Amino acid sequence: MTADTPSASSRITSDQRNVLVTGGAGFIGSHLVEALLRRGDRVVVLDNFDPFYDPAIKRANLAGLRGHPGFELVEGDLLDARDLDRAFATAPFDAVVHLAARAGVRPSIADPDLYDQVNVLGTTRLLQRVARGGGAHLVFASSSSVYGSTTPVPFREDAAADRPSSPYAATKRAGELACYAVHELYGIPVTCLRLFTVYGPRQRPEMAIHRFTRLIAAGKTVSVFGDGSARRDFTYVGDIVSGILAAVDRPSGFRVYNLGTTHTTRLDELVELIASILGAPLRMRHEPLQAGDVPITYADISRAERELGYQPQTSLEAGVRAFLAWFQEQSLASAA
Repeated sequence: MTADTPSASSRITSDQRNVLVTGGAGFIGSHLVEALLRRGDRVVVLDNFDPFYDPAIKRANLAGLRGHPGFELVEGDLLDARDLDRAFATAPFDAVVHLAARAGVRPSIADPDLYDQVNVLGTTRLLQRVARGGGAHLVFASSSSVYGSTTPVPFREDAAADRPSSPYAATKRAGELACYAVHELYGIPVTCLRLFTVYGPRQRPEMAIHRFTRLIAAGKTVSVFGDGSARRDFTYVGDIVSGILAAVDRPSGFRVYNLGTTHTTRLDELVELIASILGAPLRMRHEPLQAGDVPITYADISRAERELGYQPQTSLEAGVRAFLAWFQEQSLASAA
């Protein structure tokens, strides 16, 4: 795959741009929507409030934006052409950030057909609608999962990424290839962002840091799959949002970027950190490794640093403290 290479200074600026965010009510999406509105963009969210986890959580993510003059919500599904048409009728979009997807490695093994339907067919239909709508810059949220378990570390964007370890990873790689095909056919600028283990306030309930925190706070035993030595490149949501914004502002042919931190942390060390900050006793149980798990995710971010000016700022301890503060605030609100 070839494409133009942008410079870090080639940034689009304007007083206001129209941005469509699919999946904008979710964990990363809601943070991105807030950041876009803060800088003066007009934002339309397309979200179907899928029950993968409680839709009320996602509605709460957007509750503070109701009535904002630059915000509009379209409740609809990528797989429904009428819903896509309603979203695209709201504005001529300068950029489309595609975050909507079925997430998670293990659920994808249980129901690969659903993941193909939402992540592959849904992405294809969105891409075709973007092409018909004049070719807005498309920013696609891919995943570090595309690298699988055999890619040498640190992961570089020029790695083959052709041996996914789960259906979820395969659907994300298929999405990248579909993006390239649309770019090749129609000349639409496309940026694919491979996100590395995002965490922070509003993190989905089933994700590791949220699940570990919930169990430790309740005095329950934490199950860790494997011997705890698996390492992840945990990336704070605020840093990810900064990277997405930088990508939105720099359309240039077809580009792929890693958004991570270049630091890895063992899962058992993560659990110990959470317990330490909470000041709670830790009971940990090791379970057999799960199908689809990979031993390490580890980003080389030199391309994103060079071309997007991407510079993650948040240490794991600072990010976990921010998540725990949010978690405790939510717990108090639920108990009230």
